[in-house]
Parts: sequence; structure tokens; C-alpha cells
Amino acid sequence: MGIDKESDIAADLQIAPTTLGMVRFYVAGEGIDLPLDFEPEEAEEIAEEIRLAAQQARVMAAKPERQKGKKPKAPKPGAKPPGKAPRR
Repeated sequence: MGIDKESDIAADLQIAPTTLGMVRFYVAGEGIDLPLDFEPEEAEEIAEEIRLAAQQARVMAAKPERQKGKKPKAPKPGAKPPGKAPRR
């Protein structure tokens, strides 16, 4: 399954600090029990990637091509792919 494909899989996501000073993303669903721990700096980078993806999703949802059922235009040569936040 790719990142841009729909799925019928449902899961819950919980995010909280741990007693060891990490940030835990806990994914739970049918057949899924996945704790993911990140250093605070990594969690901030992930938060920025989520913000950028949300902004891009809003732009994509508002484009007239999407509303009329047309295929979106191909990206310009050399353009960065959507969802890629710069790494520090």
C-alpha cells in the first residue's frame, strides 16, 4: 500500500511524553499494537512535516482540477515532491 492509496484499515493514534523524556506515538487497531518513541527534536521535525502536509492537502483540495474531477497538472521539472520537509 502506498501513502496516497485509500485503505479500510482503522487505527487509533495517541501521542504523549514518556517518563524517560521521549515522545511516544502509539498506534493501536485490529492486529496493530505499535509504540514508536522519538527524541523531542525528532518529534518536532515530524510535527513540522505534518503541518506542511496539511497545508499542501488544503491547497490540493481547493484546486479547481480536483473539484471538476480532472487530473492534476504534472509538477514542474525540478520541483520538490509534496510531503518532503527539509531535514535539519
